[in-house]
Amino acid sequence: MLRRLVTALSLAVTLSAVAAAPGITEPDTVSHARGDLIGKVIEYFEESNKPRPEKRFDLSFIGGPHYASDTKFGIGIVAAGNYRTSVTDTVTPRSDIAVTADVSTSGFYMLGLRGNHRMDMDRRRIVYDFSFYSFPTYFWGIGYDAGRHGDDLRSKYLEFSFGGNIRYLATVAHDLFIGPAFGFKWLRAKNAHKPELWQGQQMKTVCLGLGLTLRYDNRDNLTAPTRGFLTTLEQRFYPKFMAAPYAFASTEVEAAAYRGVWRGCVLAARIHGKFCYGRVPWSMLATFGGSYSMRAYYEGRYRDYDAADITIELRQHIHGRSGVALWVGAASVFPRLEAFTVRHLLPEAGIGYRWEFKQYCNVRLDYGIGRGSSGFVFSINEAF
Repeated sequence: MLRRLVTALSLAVTLSAVAAAPGITEPDTVSHARGDLIGKVIEYFEESNKPRPEKRFDLSFIGGPHYASDTKFGIGIVAAGNYRTSVTDTVTPRSDIAVTADVSTSGFYMLGLRGNHRMDMDRRRIVYDFSFYSFPTYFWGIGYDAGRHGDDLRSKYLEFSFGGNIRYLATVAHDLFIGPAFGFKWLRAKNAHKPELWQGQQMKTVCLGLGLTLRYDNRDNLTAPTRGFLTTLEQRFYPKFMAAPYAFASTEVEAAAYRGVWRGCVLAARIHGKFCYGRVPWSMLATFGGSYSMRAYYEGRYRDYDAADITIELRQHIHGRSGVALWVGAASVFPRLEAFTVRHLLPEAGIGYRWEFKQYCNVRLDYGIGRGSSGFVFSINEAF
């Protein structure tokens, strides 16, 4: 299927280029040029997932049209790569990096960068994630009841955001890392139809936070794990002089496990929670949804001081570079831990397609269905 798609796209591009080029009239010349281009494009994608240990930096590109429930039809491009941190270091596992760019018919545009920089035989890591975007989106309000309201009660607005997180982790024992964390987020909401839903909070927020991360990680790889465990505890503080006029803190916990169950099949499970306290701006409240958690739900629809989610996913290799994923999950938001109730759990189930773009790097198409909600996701690397 991929070979046919690449061939068709290559043929269209080649014929367009040939038709527009002056002075090219000989059929055998046209045929030769077309065959060369088609062959090179097909060879590029067929070779993209093969490891190249001799290359210090191995970078590949993929792009094309897509559709997502929140951003609608768009065109995106992804540059995914892996690299050695030193020419002479052949022992440390290769680091990974992914750059994404996207623009859609809804008016959404985005540029993102994320990766894991591994050093010193993987005894030290820099884990980073940055993004800039403009997004016509919706705000339902704060709390579970606000998220449960129908679409007629939500407020449309334009969201501009620039932010990121960076962590420096060093080993203190086998597979146990600890280190400082820094995060920042600049966000501005414009043209809100129902500003009363913000409950008097500022529409523009600038937050800078410092914290500490404790992580146990013995996964076999960081982007498409097949076995191992990941446990993370992160505490962050946003003092008033770094998040004026707000002053708050957050505690985030995560536990994930991966194991093979039969040939070509991986069972993955993740539980995650974020708990905020203090005077928290609306843009920094705990939430779920989007590309990496509870994919059936619109990111930010449900937000409150606390949020928790759990997902169990079955990932099955089918043939060649293709695979499928099936998952179920549940999540909720609540103002404080003692206010959590099972009645407010929001379920989801989903199915996805996986294509191995590079070794340990999958392109994924996911579709999830939840309570009164559904979501379609096109992304790179596994959700967790």
